[in-house]
Amino acid sequence: MFAFLGTKKQKENKKLLDFLRNILGCKPKNISLYRLSLIHKSCSHKDAFGYKKNNERLEYLGDAVLSAIVGDFLFKKYPHKGEGFLTEMRSKIVSRNSLNKLSCKIGLSKLVECNKMVGSGQYASIDGDAFEALIGALYLDKGYDFTYKVLINKLFPLYLDMDELENKTWNYKSKIIDWCQKNKKDISFKVVDVIEVNHRKQYNVQVFIDKVGEETAVDFSIKAAEQLASEKTFKKILEREEDKKIVLEDGE
Repeated sequence: MFAFLGTKKQKENKKLLDFLRNILGCKPKNISLYRLSLIHKSCSHKDAFGYKKNNERLEYLGDAVLSAIVGDFLFKKYPHKGEGFLTEMRSKIVSRNSLNKLSCKIGLSKLVECNKMVGSGQYASIDGDAFEALIGALYLDKGYDFTYKVLINKLFPLYLDMDELENKTWNYKSKIIDWCQKNKKDISFKVVDVIEVNHRKQYNVQVFIDKVGEETAVDFSIKAAEQLASEKTFKKILEREEDKKIVLEDGE
């Protein structure tokens, strides 16, 4: 039994070490930091003093480090762009949706330890949260300069399409408001739930059109959650209109 557990831990360590070496180009000094970055709160461990151990504190730190690095990167990459453009680009890069996708692309999502029974609503950001926690671990273990180089020289060039992000429509809230005005429909946004994670609030926002509930989204600010929910709803509306168009054409 104990030999099996030891073998299992060795395999997990090897997977993590291979990931750190191949994806981040990192030889860790403190492997326990990286292991902790992968433990979702649904699988919290207890230390010798009975305190729960999970990746929430590292996520908090990684969020701040990531925001600073992305801000610095964009400031240098776009020397002639204004504050509005830079802020929007940073929001696109660090949005929960983008970080979830990035986490999946680099294979980090496969290493996250979480309760498989958790729902997709409250914990929809597991993969993105783990990425932030990983950045927090990397920062503590290797420092700011190394973390900066990993993000800017390795991850972003390989896994982020900056041209696509530049051209990506971000302000879906304005688009869906315009659509509702054009079609004489009432639209509203409602915070349907507030989740507190390590003293950081996540807001679950739902779009309502003519008092009918549409799509929901979760993020750390109401504004960002409204944008994500608007994007999902607007795309759904486009699909409905396309379906109606097909039906009308078939009926002719």
